[in-house]
Amino acid sequence: MFVNVETRRQPRLHWAAALLITLCVFTFVVLALMPAPRRNTFLLEWGTVPANIFDAHQPIWQQLRDPALLRLVTALFIHVAWLHLLSNLLFLMIFGVPAERALGSVRFLVLFLLGGVVANFAGAVSLASEARPIIGCSGAVSAVLGAYVSLFPRARLGLVLPLGFYLEFVRVPAFLLIGIWALLQLLFSYVGPSYGGYAWWTHLAGFLFGVIFALMSRGAIMRRMRR
Repeated sequence: MFVNVETRRQPRLHWAAALLITLCVFTFVVLALMPAPRRNTFLLEWGTVPANIFDAHQPIWQQLRDPALLRLVTALFIHVAWLHLLSNLLFLMIFGVPAERALGSVRFLVLFLLGGVVANFAGAVSLASEARPIIGCSGAVSAVLGAYVSLFPRARLGLVLPLGFYLEFVRVPAFLLIGIWALLQLLFSYVGPSYGGYAWWTHLAGFLFGVIFALMSRGAIMRRMRR
């Protein structure tokens, strides 16, 4: 899969997407090597457990200073199913690399982390009584997709498809692959592992955050392209 992005900027080192992918893969390998009981404990300690995020009987502003909210971030790098990890990282590479080129590495990293936090928070609110953890970077990747759609609304992606003994290069609208992404998330909701909560509000909140973030970043993008 290829994405061509026209730009007048000089080539620069882009490191954010590569760093995020490395962290996700590293965490996945570490978890795969853990014994099952210890892995489950790790998920509960570092995943976003909606039932443990907020206490309805405590002042909200006091709880916002609780270090436990760090789990909204740490949960982004936790995957326990290889197919879940692969789909997230594949779409992160396809849509994240051109988005990072436009936004810059630091701004793209902020998009991923803040988008993931907003997405996990929305998921925790929508599943307030859920005791299973929300894990994975699907919400953050949704934010990247939202930013991509906002930055490149008419983009078409080149796909190399195997047709018999030949490879055929075709161009399809980016929205088609985003639709495939949505279908994959729906599939995970029904056939995913017994641990890990799946929340559609997580994906929706992440996507909307990405759209708004990209629209607010257009001034910075134009300044980058003039350098």
